[in-house]
Amino acid sequence: MTDLPIPQTDPRAGYLERRAEIDAAIARVLLAGQYILGHEVEAFETAFAAWLGSAHAIGCGSGTDALELALRACGIGQGTKTGDLVFTVSHTAVATVAAIERAGAVPVLVDIEPGGFTMDPAALETALRDPPPGRPAAILPVHLYGEPADLSPILDLARRHGLRVIEDCAQSHGALYRGRPAGRFGDIACFSFYPTKNLGALGDAGITATDDPALAAALREIREYGWRERYVSARPGINTRLDALQAAILAAKLPHLAADNARRQAIAAGYDAGLAGLPLALPRRRAACDPVFHQYVIRCRDRDRLREHLRQAQIATGIHYPVPVHLQPAFRDRLGQYPAALPETVRAMHEILSLPIYPQLGAAAVERVVAEIRRFFA
Repeated sequence: MTDLPIPQTDPRAGYLERRAEIDAAIARVLLAGQYILGHEVEAFETAFAAWLGSAHAIGCGSGTDALELALRACGIGQGTKTGDLVFTVSHTAVATVAAIERAGAVPVLVDIEPGGFTMDPAALETALRDPPPGRPAAILPVHLYGEPADLSPILDLARRHGLRVIEDCAQSHGALYRGRPAGRFGDIACFSFYPTKNLGALGDAGITATDDPALAAALREIREYGWRERYVSARPGINTRLDALQAAILAAKLPHLAADNARRQAIAAGYDAGLAGLPLALPRRRAACDPVFHQYVIRCRDRDRLREHLRQAQIATGIHYPVPVHLQPAFRDRLGQYPAALPETVRAMHEILSLPIYPQLGAAAVERVVAEIRRFFA
């Protein structure tokens, strides 16, 4: 086996694999001279909407901005005295909660499922039964690590309480829930194209998707100062325009997404087989779901020693995420939590470890990771 370092993720490898197509797309944009919105963005929006099966897709500057746009388009966080409440999870990238606050709404954090990593519908039901002061306005489930949240009971609760559903699909490009793509269930879906995502740009970029023409119109206006005509704001807006370079790069990569996801699934299957029988919790498979393994996350009670063992073997790992949002200094003791201690979220914090996974990771590297983990437990 080679002793070369194995990165946890490698967006450069993704660029090199598609270099000719990406370089051609970049050159086309540079020569055209239109670098913000325009034809390239419109073409990618059309292609992405067709890929997802959505009527509308509206590009923006990042996945965080996509979430803020979605909330604003739904009229959430704008001008209520007690605050609009948005129910989401603490076990997520901080961007989820930051976007809620940027929109002027109030995050309410619910626990994740026992043994899983996505929103616990039972905890959500408890929170909706006795919410903090404010107006319950939306549920924001996060499809974490490429696994869709358990949407059926979440959608049922949303209907019963008259709430919007905004899907955080930042890590779930191509994942299926009961045969339908993540992002096809709520009022608006929000995707990130951060370079390490399943579909990644070479910089920051994001997109929103919806079937509702009124929401689509609002999203387009709000992303560019609220303009309906240039320089005249019809509503309060922000500046989060997708640039043409990133749109062209994403359009070049989109046709390869299914193959890249299939490779991630094959890597996950290799880990499943190689790590079976060890004192680890491997990623579960929710019934009727097809995850796309943005991350392959194991749980280990001796996580830190295992991580150090792999580091010494030149195998990089990650922790997604080391500190839940409700325990971070910027948010501690000021957000509503259900249950108050978020026990499943805290338990996961101490056990999770993300193994190397990206489409260009070779079989020999997967075998080396497995061998080193088995050596640790020998």
